[in-house]
Amino acid sequence: LFHRVFKKTSGNGGLTLYLGKRDYVDNVSDVDRVEGVVKLDPKDFGQRKVFVQLACAFRYGSDDLDVMGLCFRKDIWIQHVQIYPESHKPTVSAMHDTLLKKAGDNSYPFAFEIPNNLPCSVSLQPGPDDKGKACGVDFEVKTFLAKDKCNPDEKIEKKDTARLIIRKIQYAPSQVGAGPKAELCKSFLMSDKPVHIEASIDKDLYFHGEPIPITIKIKNDSNKTVKKFKITVDQTTDIVLYSADKYTKTVFCEEFGETVEPSGSYENTLSITPVLAENKEKRGLALDGRLKDEDTNLASTTMLRQGLEKDVLGILVSYKIKINLMVAGGGDVTVELPLMLMHPKPEGNVKQHRQTFDLSVHLTHVPQS
Repeated sequence: LFHRVFKKTSGNGGLTLYLGKRDYVDNVSDVDRVEGVVKLDPKDFGQRKVFVQLACAFRYGSDDLDVMGLCFRKDIWIQHVQIYPESHKPTVSAMHDTLLKKAGDNSYPFAFEIPNNLPCSVSLQPGPDDKGKACGVDFEVKTFLAKDKCNPDEKIEKKDTARLIIRKIQYAPSQVGAGPKAELCKSFLMSDKPVHIEASIDKDLYFHGEPIPITIKIKNDSNKTVKKFKITVDQTTDIVLYSADKYTKTVFCEEFGETVEPSGSYENTLSITPVLAENKEKRGLALDGRLKDEDTNLASTTMLRQGLEKDVLGILVSYKIKINLMVAGGGDVTVELPLMLMHPKPEGNVKQHRQTFDLSVHLTHVPQS
């Protein structure tokens, strides 16, 4: 099996961080273990020790704010282990074996368990003139040289650090639920009878880029004409950690010039596909966490475990479809359907995949950022 290995070397050349993957799956009940290796060249370490840190952080401003003494990064969760002089000894997995072979002598394994109550990686789309790193939630594995593992006063030089951004992601559950249905009867002034609308979709979850067929039934018993209708998909981003901001952005909008005369009816299934490609200019749109220079997509719907405290989650993302009828001289009639957008689980058994890591290894050197 062909398998990539990601590596990053510190500026001083003394630390090289190796990871076998950069995407870690949150299965709602548990999260993939982060397993890696650090290769050491300790001749210039002196009295300093080597630590590895995994941090989940919320970034809410560009790096240039830091000059003015403002904090633009808030740690949601952070964990450290010491690997030199040796103290942390994880259970060595097939992934570790592969990485240790690749790294060679003087290499030390490490492992982290990501709690299942942390947010998934989300990035907020920057505006055309925004500089620096995007706002959002990210996870970072970092190895560094220090005298103490958690001393905020100790200055860690950039050259004594190697870091890789990883992603915590969720895939769609294998069982998809029944699609929602919404209906509404609305009466108008000067009309004895109402306009009735019913809208439904086949399932509760669709994959990114998959067409979504919406069945719409309109029965116009009023004496007014339905001039046209509009279908929109809204993304709601709830930033619960930092400022309790909640805002909604439209990611799909199309008008249909279908007229339904008094006493008339209409029934049709129309297909819509909300995609990031048509929303590239929208500042603050939530996207799935992106790794440097890789493309991404609209953020996946956040799936929550029962009883989970919302405020630890950083950024929550949800979607809804709105069907809006414009009635001549009468106003609007609107129904809403909830929608989940996610990625399908990749093919193949992950555990079986782990057994075969060392058959072939392809090394990816991640450039210094």
